[in-house]
Amino acid sequence: MPRKEGPFWSTYQDLKSGRITRREFIARATALGVGLPITLFVLNSMKFDAVAAQESGSVSPSERPAVDTEGQTRGAGGELKLLQWQAPSIAFSHKGTGTKDWNASSLVLEPLFFYAPDGTILPNLTTEVPSKENGGLSEDLTTVTINLQEGILWSDGEPLTADDVVFTWQWVVDPANASTSASVWTPIANIEATSPTQAVITFAEPSIAWFVPLTGTSYGAIIPQHILGGDDAAAAAEAFLTNPIGTGPYKVDSFKENDQVIYSVNENYREPNKPYFATVNLKGGGDASSAAQAVLQTGDWHHAWNLQVEPEILRQLEESGGKGTVITSPPSSLERVNINFSDPNKEVDGERSSLQAPHPFLTDIKVREALSLATDRESIANEFYLGGDQEPASTNYLVGIGSMDSPNTTWEFNVEKAKTVLEEAGWVLDGDVRKKDGMELSVAYYTSINSVRQKTQAVNKRNWEEAGFKVQLGQVTADVFFSSAPGNDQTFYHNYRDIDMFTDNPTSTIPLGYMLSFYAGPDNFNVSQKSNQWTGGNQARYVNPEYDALYDQAVASTDAEEVAELCIQMNDVLIEDFAVIPLVARAGVKDAASHLLLMDNLAPNGWETSYWNIANWTLAEK
Repeated sequence: MPRKEGPFWSTYQDLKSGRITRREFIARATALGVGLPITLFVLNSMKFDAVAAQESGSVSPSERPAVDTEGQTRGAGGELKLLQWQAPSIAFSHKGTGTKDWNASSLVLEPLFFYAPDGTILPNLTTEVPSKENGGLSEDLTTVTINLQEGILWSDGEPLTADDVVFTWQWVVDPANASTSASVWTPIANIEATSPTQAVITFAEPSIAWFVPLTGTSYGAIIPQHILGGDDAAAAAEAFLTNPIGTGPYKVDSFKENDQVIYSVNENYREPNKPYFATVNLKGGGDASSAAQAVLQTGDWHHAWNLQVEPEILRQLEESGGKGTVITSPPSSLERVNINFSDPNKEVDGERSSLQAPHPFLTDIKVREALSLATDRESIANEFYLGGDQEPASTNYLVGIGSMDSPNTTWEFNVEKAKTVLEEAGWVLDGDVRKKDGMELSVAYYTSINSVRQKTQAVNKRNWEEAGFKVQLGQVTADVFFSSAPGNDQTFYHNYRDIDMFTDNPTSTIPLGYMLSFYAGPDNFNVSQKSNQWTGGNQARYVNPEYDALYDQAVASTDAEEVAELCIQMNDVLIEDFAVIPLVARAGVKDAASHLLLMDNLAPNGWETSYWNIANWTLAEK
């Protein structure tokens, strides 16, 4: 709850006493600069007394958009055609390493709850969202009771039960399964099925972030015990990667890795008139520009995801084609340069980029500071992205949640100062490249193949080399770079380069899953390494006890404002340590959609995948 001081605390007391309505509370909190997500979580977490009677002033809960879906016929819409230039490698979110795979999973696997575009929590497989008011959330925030909807079936006809919720937790946290969601579900101490439709979830510590593992298409999918819990669990899990059994609106008919997924209607889906489209053709490959063209200009496809395309090209395609529109949401994603704190060129016990082999010069904070100083974020944001307020140059790692936007950080583009920093640290020019004790400042800088990213690489290479670095550029196709395959050593999870670059974003309005990217944890369990099949969230191999302590404190907090402050402090640690170089705060959603689709139900949502509401997608005119 709010700290017992300051104007937000006073506003909170006014709400509890009934002097103001929930709507007035939101308005006042917003005026104080408190982000909507934090405000809503305060509302969701409290037990109302006098406030409960103020129904006329209450805030209507968000709903999952389902405009003009009444009376429609399941499957009447024929084929829905989706372009995803970063093709999925798998369709199992708990093994996925990025949005391209979470997208493919989200048509089939579902969480208990969704995030609405405004950050509120929506019930999905449950009858309601637990709260203190309805008795589903304990006063001390340690116990959550969820009640499943009656009659929900898996796509193979078996019933969904509370045992599946228990099994999901057990499967995800089992190290043998190398789940990429493990760290998110670890705060749960126990789940007990008290009836076929009720589960009681107990957390190791009280936490206002109780909903994080249970909510959203990135980490929250519930999986079937009867499929993955049998005698040959390993074989079942392997098959599940590309043919998951879920409760969602679709099932997989065919899966061509890094190419194409064909889905058909899940005939057991709980809403008999949905989904409207009989099949979904999710086609991967190509590039972002051609995907945009196929929707905006030629109209051959219905939807294209993640248009990392120069803004002038998008404008030309939209204006000249007239077949579709670009959909954007406020900036909540971060294009960033990532530092490898381990040595990718040294092998220890058969493992490259081992924690036992620190990087020979990127562990020098002055070297990292010089790289930051020689990075022209403003030009990158304005030339290759929307720039301005839409996609600005970023100072911070944590973006998109207003109440957690740190006011404490700054950035500067100054190549001459970068030279001075290196010189004073003993890195002197030898020809065009700086050296110290015989060590050369030579970096391999990699990213996925994309026109915008290659242009960004070129800008950074030019400025970094002017400062005295030698820079080798490398590119990997997106399907390989973002692959989840343990044997693929070209992935960003393996991170066998000095520096790489990609986009990531918070998947929750309390962004603990996002902050895990720099959390090492006890015995460094969250560091990406051979022992966890390179599924640890910390690909940078960044180990900082101060950061870890802040994260642990945030996980165990029951105070929304305290969590916000701790997240700001974690952000500040990273920025002050030059552990990451933020480039651009990108739009949370930047997709293209055909005018044939009803836009209301696309529901662009920075917290979820682009297809989170696909059960309700329909045509504008039927």
